[in-house]
Parts: sequence; structure tokens; C-alpha cells
Amino acid sequence: MRAGIEGLTEDGPTTIQTFLDLHRKAGVKLNWGLVSGGTDLDLLIRTGKVLAKADALLAFEGNNEPNNWGIEYEGEKGGGNTLSWMPVAKLQRDLYHAVKSDPLLSRYPVWTISEPGAQVDNVGLQFLTIPHGAATLMPAGTRYADYANLHNYIYHPNSPAPEDNKTWNAADPTASSKVDGLFGNYGRTWRNGFKGYDRAQLTTLPRVTTETGVAINGPIDERMQALHLLNIYLAQFKRGYSYTSVYILRDRTDEGGNQTYGFFRPDYQPRLAAHYLHNLTTILADDASAESPGSLAYAIPDQPDTVHDLLLQRSDGTFQLVVWGERLQGADEVTIELADIPASIVLYDPTLGTDPRRKIIGKRSFDLTLSDHPIVVAINPGPQAPHSSRR
Repeated sequence: MRAGIEGLTEDGPTTIQTFLDLHRKAGVKLNWGLVSGGTDLDLLIRTGKVLAKADALLAFEGNNEPNNWGIEYEGEKGGGNTLSWMPVAKLQRDLYHAVKSDPLLSRYPVWTISEPGAQVDNVGLQFLTIPHGAATLMPAGTRYADYANLHNYIYHPNSPAPEDNKTWNAADPTASSKVDGLFGNYGRTWRNGFKGYDRAQLTTLPRVTTETGVAINGPIDERMQALHLLNIYLAQFKRGYSYTSVYILRDRTDEGGNQTYGFFRPDYQPRLAAHYLHNLTTILADDASAESPGSLAYAIPDQPDTVHDLLLQRSDGTFQLVVWGERLQGADEVTIELADIPASIVLYDPTLGTDPRRKIIGKRSFDLTLSDHPIVVAINPGPQAPHSSRR
């Protein structure tokens, strides 16, 4: 869960105990940030230690969208409508140093600010560590973070309408992404074109998303929102994002505007997205980890560009091949081919529930019809010898 010191007080309604209780009751871990306009590093570190001691801490995060919420740090204003992002850079540098120099906190990763692509002057926030020769205003070797941080909402002025591969494109690390993606923030900044990482470096850059999501609006009805949200998690993970935080669990009631992003309505009633995601996590759920993950040889011949796949494995050895479509209209017929005949194949559809929809015995290939959502294929390999995986 994304959280931080904004609105945090000793008297509430939001206190540090609020988050400790959330962790105790639900197992939630927190990426803990300065949030919008925050600069109180001392408070961030002190409260971060409390969370760390309770094993409730996941990571630290820099400022939320400094282009929209400027800051004042050490007597200087930066971000927002100012002429320089130097105070934002200094604050992020100092946040990183404060975390990494603390014996309790040094093992936790630091995530960058969001929207470094909006820099008005080249202070180097498009890098995790500024390399030599980058010609930035902050010196080479300045360390900002361990992970790049994005707000890659799948609907954007450059991609305003429903279309094939919406979530797949938003997660694209290259310049092919049509939205506010990795390239526009860490490859070549979207506001002033400051050079960052090249294509090869972007492909392997450690990265997270702390905001993405879909509002119900216009052509996007409740079902389309639900399908997008299922596909977001899969596309992000498949394309290299370590964590993805979706905005928002329940519609907000404390501000105006379009508040239909939630998995839950303002009265806490679940939308289809909540049901679909619950079904998917229930199907995939596992209380343990595989000590030595195996591999599975499989192929999808002539795989359409709107069909994607992700191979997972349960602790009991069962493989879970998630295959999903991102076709706006129509469907794709595909064949899944395995190297050997497994003990069993069971298919699940999270848009229909958590019960098996189809069972296949004695075959090493089978057909799937894929349109706009995932199918989970549980494959019990049986006693066969392991093979190399497809990827």
C-alpha cells in the first residue's frame, strides 16, 4: 500500500498506529513517502523506523508529482511553478542518504519521486545515480534512488480512447509507450527532453508504479474498468515492474471531480473489479514458496500481438500459466503446446469465479479462445523430468 506522512498526526484521525493496525490485521506492507509537497525528512525517518520494527515497511518514496505540488526545502522553493527543481533534487538526495546511513533502515529500497520527466532544469532526477558525462546540474555520482517510480495511467491525452493492448502499451519501457511511461521520465524527459537512460538500460531498470488505474467514464463502463485492472497487474509484472499500486481501493469522498476509480464505491459496495481481482488472487494464492522453482517447456505458435503469457509456479510444483487477451473487439484462437503430456490441465476464468471451468487429461496441446481477460491454466506436470522454460 502506498502511504506516507501527509496528514499524519499524533491525534489523528490518521496516526502511525493506523498503519500498524492495518499491517497487523491484513499483512499489508507500506511504501512510505513524503507524498505531496512534504519535506519533513526527520518525521519520515522516525515513523519509518516504527514501521520497520513492526515489519510493516516495504520501501521509502520521494515526493509525489513535484510538478503539481511544489516544495520548499532549506529555504528554497522548487518544482511546481518555480524555475528550478534543485530543491527537489537536494531533498531526494538527502532522503536517500538518510535511509542508507541508518543501521535499521539501510536494507530498505528508496524509490524516486514521481514525474521526473517534468523537470524544468536538468538536475538529473531522470537517473537513479547520475552517471559521469550526463551534464546535469547536480554532480555525477549523486544517488537518488534504487527504483524508478512511475504514474503510468493507461488513459492519457496521447492515448485517450479504448484500444487493443492498453495496459501492455502503458507498461512498455521504450518510446513506444503512448502514455506517461518509463521512457518519458527516465529515457528522455517529456517536458524538456533531457537525456536519461538508453533503450537497453530502460529494459532492465528497476522500476515500480505507485499510481495507475482506470476511471469509469464515457465508453469505459464497470466491466471494462474491471478487465483493464486485471490486465494492468499482469502486464506490469510481465514487463518488469516489481510493484504496482492502483489508484484507488475505494472512491474518494473528500474531493470533487471524477471519483470512479475505485474497486469499491463510496458506500463500500464492491464493483466488478473487486470481484474479478479477488477471484484472480484466490486462484493464484499460495501460502508458501517453491524452494527450487522448476521450468516448463511450452509454446504458443503464431502468437497474436494481443495475446500475452506469464508462467508462475506454486509451492506444490503445479505451474500456473496465465494467458490473457487485450483485444477490444473479437477474439483470438490460440493453441498451447507442451513438450510432454502432463498429469492434468485445469482452466480457470477469474471473470466467472474461482471454480475450474475445464479439465484436460492425456493431451499435450489444447486450444484457448482469448478476448479481453486472463485465463489461468494450472498444469500438474506429474513425474516427468524438467525441461527448459519457454522464455
